[in-house]
Amino acid sequence: MSPRQIVTLSGSPLSFDTLVRVGAGLAVPRADEDALARVRRARAAVDDAMAAGVPVYGATTGVGAMKDVSWSEDELDAFNAGLVRAHHFGTGAPFPLSTVRNAITIRINTALTGRVGCSTELVAAYIALLERDVIPVVRRTGSIGCADIGLMGQIGAMLTGVGEAIYKERRLPASIALEEAGLAPIRLRPRDSLASISVNAIGHAAAAEATRAAAHALRVLLATSLATAGALGASRSPWKAVAHVGTEREATIGAWLYENARGWDWPNATHVQDPLSLRMMAQVFGTLFQSLLVCANTVLAATGRTDDNPVVIDGEVLTSGGSLPLDVTVFMETLQLALTHLARNSFNRCVLLGNGVRRELPVNLVPHGAIATGFGPVIKLAGELFTRILSMSNPVSPQPLVVAGGLEDEAAFLPLVNERVDRQVRALRRMAALEGLLAAQAMDILGDRPKGVAGFVYDLVRSHAAFYDVDRPLSAEVEAIEGELASERVLGELIALAPLPEIDDVFALRPIH
Repeated sequence: MSPRQIVTLSGSPLSFDTLVRVGAGLAVPRADEDALARVRRARAAVDDAMAAGVPVYGATTGVGAMKDVSWSEDELDAFNAGLVRAHHFGTGAPFPLSTVRNAITIRINTALTGRVGCSTELVAAYIALLERDVIPVVRRTGSIGCADIGLMGQIGAMLTGVGEAIYKERRLPASIALEEAGLAPIRLRPRDSLASISVNAIGHAAAAEATRAAAHALRVLLATSLATAGALGASRSPWKAVAHVGTEREATIGAWLYENARGWDWPNATHVQDPLSLRMMAQVFGTLFQSLLVCANTVLAATGRTDDNPVVIDGEVLTSGGSLPLDVTVFMETLQLALTHLARNSFNRCVLLGNGVRRELPVNLVPHGAIATGFGPVIKLAGELFTRILSMSNPVSPQPLVVAGGLEDEAAFLPLVNERVDRQVRALRRMAALEGLLAAQAMDILGDRPKGVAGFVYDLVRSHAAFYDVDRPLSAEVEAIEGELASERVLGELIALAPLPEIDDVFALRPIH
């Protein structure tokens, strides 16, 4: 195994490149010495407050509805060990290892801002997990998105030897995983226990991954949409016009479409103007592009900003409302809307392909003389996928929820929103596969010889699905095309063929070496 890269964390916002490398286990973090000095100063402020008898929330007091309960010095060890274990309540399928690695990295990085008041020992314990690649099992259901206590609690508990972890591809009890990795359970000091659970690091890590996956989907659907545009003989004029009358992002998409249509001189089947799903491709993709960039900037900013409560400011321990990740959540919900518009755009093009008429294509793309039903039935799959994506676009963040005896009456539901974006992206990948399959059938019926990006899509589709002239099952073919379009290898080839650096570089979509 090649030596892993070292990434130095200082409390500044992280990049997608760093998150991708750490998430894949190709890099491990190291704490900047100046940042560790900030951690020590903040810790000293917490120690001074406790020594002076000042109640420090979650360090010398209970949490939530038990905030007014004070613990004696003799009770603190039991309280801090119990706090993380009481918050190990997540259920369901676990997050991918990449999400957990990144969550730990984000927790380390936000601690290095010097605003948390945790100990350097807690920072070192997190770094040791990543160095030895002992990754806690974090079940995904259990956060209302106002500090991921039920999710981060699974990481915090694991540090004390409770719970489960993945070590050398085996799912083990935490105590055994730590022992095999040469690590020991730690004793959580006052403030460290709450600092290990009461942050949104899992939500932010999952939001970053979901946003990057959506950017990947945009790149793939942009390619399949161009293939459809060629098969339907769309006019290139709107892509030239948008450079002068569109937004910056619309103009970028229009320029990409226009440039990558070169090399295939498809017949222009436009009479005056095209249907909107062809004419407004730059507008639909451009809006998603803008939404992705806003999400990216907001999520990455959160990786360098503490969302703890309490916080340490200029040596003073203050209560904070920073544990509500509403900015990230609202922009992720906006992304859900943009993804839904993209799904509708793709569905409409699928319908155009199946309807025939343009370029005298036959209905259902049934070749002339064939005895077949053709692609009419499978277009209902496109309709189901669009409706599935649409059903997940309604916002959930304003949902009222009051817990902890009425003390905690705000929530954002960021982990749930992230999960819905993930589901939308998976459905969009299948729509891209279906649109590519329909476009390839149209090209073959018309005798087209696509080049460039459209040719790339055509060749990929035809490596899994032959020309359709006799009715046959399509399920496995659609899934095979979907799987390849979603692969990092194909994405890398597409980027090499037709780069879009404004997306490729920001989201670190290029292959990692």
